Amino acid sequence: MALSTKRKFFQNTAIVSIFTMVSRIFGYIRDAAIFIFISNSYGALDAFFVAFRIPNFFRRIFGEGALSTAYIPILSDYKNKKSKEETKDFIDSSITTLTSLLIIISIIGVLIAPILIYIIAPGFVNSEFGQDELSSDLLRITFPYMLFICLTAVAGSILNTYENFSIPALTPVLLNIILIISVIFISPYFQEPVFVLAWGLLFGGLVQLLFQLYPLIKMGLFPKFKLNKNHPGILKIKVLMLPVIFGSSVTQINLVFDTIIASFLITGSISWLYMSDRFIELPLALFGISIATVLLPKLSEYYGKSDSDSYNSTLNWGLKLGILISIPTTIGLILLAKPILITLLQYKEFTPHDVNMTALSLVTFAGGLPAMIGSKILISGYYARKDTRYPVKAALIAVIFNFVLNILFVVYLTHIKFDGVHVGLAIATSISAYINFFLLLKTALKTKIFILDHSIKQVFYKSTIASIIMTVLILSFDLNSITWLNWTLLERIITLFSIILIATIQYFIFLFIFKITPKNINN
Repeated sequence: MALSTKRKFFQNTAIVSIFTMVSRIFGYIRDAAIFIFISNSYGALDAFFVAFRIPNFFRRIFGEGALSTAYIPILSDYKNKKSKEETKDFIDSSITTLTSLLIIISIIGVLIAPILIYIIAPGFVNSEFGQDELSSDLLRITFPYMLFICLTAVAGSILNTYENFSIPALTPVLLNIILIISVIFISPYFQEPVFVLAWGLLFGGLVQLLFQLYPLIKMGLFPKFKLNKNHPGILKIKVLMLPVIFGSSVTQINLVFDTIIASFLITGSISWLYMSDRFIELPLALFGISIATVLLPKLSEYYGKSDSDSYNSTLNWGLKLGILISIPTTIGLILLAKPILITLLQYKEFTPHDVNMTALSLVTFAGGLPAMIGSKILISGYYARKDTRYPVKAALIAVIFNFVLNILFVVYLTHIKFDGVHVGLAIATSISAYINFFLLLKTALKTKIFILDHSIKQVFYKSTIASIIMTVLILSFDLNSITWLNWTLLERIITLFSIILIATIQYFIFLFIFKITPKNINN
């Protein structure tokens, strides 16, 4: 892989990561506002997160997962091998077909909202707080969000294929800003404040879609209505998409299982799991999804040109970068779980008990972060070659393990009367993430689809040693919860920021000492 191409990869990854970081910062402000200003005393937030989980599930597997993953390789083929007219025809036909399908699904989703709630949160049925009815009412508002966000994801896929990564990465900021404004300034005027979240989500989805239309218009790629469901490109997407739906969404399927079981647990369990998952999503999106987003178009291009050397070099680069980021991030989240939650959330409606319960699942989710990031990167390698069979098999095995482990852990923790039974769901999710990762890696190596670079082991060992040294530094600070609870907001922010900054600098200094640099990981 040429040096200029490697530099371009770093630039694109940096762009996606920076804008993703901005989006996630606003996302945390959004979540903090939700938990601080809206009470969950009667399970209102639990009801919203269930209503949000359903369209968000479709967004993850259709938008960020199957649809984007199947769409980019096909569009890349048209872009590199066909004329501009043929490429535009494919975009027009595919977007028209997708929009029609999503509208139908949205209408059905609104009509059968109570049935969907019964499926995903059966524990809400006959709840003393009426959570089933509240969730159904919220879902009728939130479900059409799936229409807007899936179209936004496809628009982002088109932009990414044409190496415009900044607009899609920045787009989620708009939703977060809208929800922040809704919660802080508009919710006081609602008799049931949680409804402002549902309406804000729907409006935010529309705004995100509109935001990405301008660059498409500027590029001359704005889709026109052209109904041609038998278009060759659409037929190829259908072949790829169905297995990819399952293969690329193992984590989301696991989270749905978590939600089903959590609906039977004590009030607050769904919110604790949601919040801890949100903190895992930052590094997962910042690095796992960002790296995979940049890799997929190039991997597809290299495979199409039969350039196996560049293909392997690129995938190895992605894994090395994933290792360097995931190990210290995992350790940091585990050690700083309570300080982070106390600093960002422990005000008004979010109590110290909520901090303790959320920290339990955050720590256990964090343990699975390296596997989640690694899986995102490896799956890009499979899908770039339009190989969807084995990822489906690996995902199926992981999901089965997750479901069984969910039951075993919940039953066991309930039996010993452990307060944080919900943590069993997080443990099962992390274990299943490793199962999925190792199956993907083992098969890629066994079939020689992917040739592992010998320097990856060195990167792993040196990153681990640097992370251990970083751990000693973090533990030298006062991490006692009582101390942090007694501090002011400013003291909490300054201390947390200082710990993270100093630990990060120390980690990279030792990487430099160990001769792990951007130039070296490309070799």
